[in-house]
Amino acid sequence: MNSFYGALGQFLSYRSALRKKQPERVLYLAISQDIYSDFFSNQFIQELIAEHQLKLVIFEAMKEEIVLWKE
Repeated sequence: MNSFYGALGQFLSYRSALRKKQPERVLYLAISQDIYSDFFSNQFIQELIAEHQLKLVIFEAMKEEIVLWKE
């Protein structure tokens, strides 16, 4: 959970800075498929994603392949 909170804080900070410098760019939070399946299925985490309007890119680490873009 601490890693998620750190990543969320960093993501929100980067997104705010990016909006000022390059507002046309879109920031995504990259998450491995394993973590997405295990951790991001939690209802509270889903609510945080919705509240902060996070965009996610889910990848398969072993294959080095993107499996899902979530807007």
